[in-house]
Amino acid sequence: MKEKLEFFRIGKIVKTRGLKGDIKVYSHTDDIERFLELEYFYIGKDRDIKYKVERVNIIAPNMVTIKILGYDTIESVQEFIQKYMYVDRENSYKLEDDEMFIVDMIGLKAYTEEGMYLGKLIDVLQYTTNDVYVIKSDEGKEYLIPATYEIVPEINIDENRMIIRPIKGLLE
Repeated sequence: MKEKLEFFRIGKIVKTRGLKGDIKVYSHTDDIERFLELEYFYIGKDRDIKYKVERVNIIAPNMVTIKILGYDTIESVQEFIQKYMYVDRENSYKLEDDEMFIVDMIGLKAYTEEGMYLGKLIDVLQYTTNDVYVIKSDEGKEYLIPATYEIVPEINIDENRMIIRPIKGLLE
């Protein structure tokens, strides 16, 4: 099994807001409300400093303001502008039983139900209706596989594989 990523990028600090040290953050998550439960985060590549959250306000579907505990002036947060925010796996979004992080799926080997090897998962395209898995064969051919239970009945992170039940024309 491959090593799991321990830190997830959740947003980018785009500017300050007001004079009391609030920062405006562009969200990189698919659920903006996850910021409301955020206790702490990291900035940039520094994993030694945990920035504790004092308060969060959702100001747009993809934007929040965050007040960092102990940072009370605009000058104290200006150095964070244009830097990315990260959370560790422990402080990340709590997954349901049938959910997994995309980063943990990348590299899975894809097989048909009959056992034919198709390739590796190289990307997940996220759309409103459902995600689409991008599988790349060893020969370089890419397959776009709808991420539905009917077409992908099994994903096993521990065994590093996914099973595809192709419909007619899907693999052509």
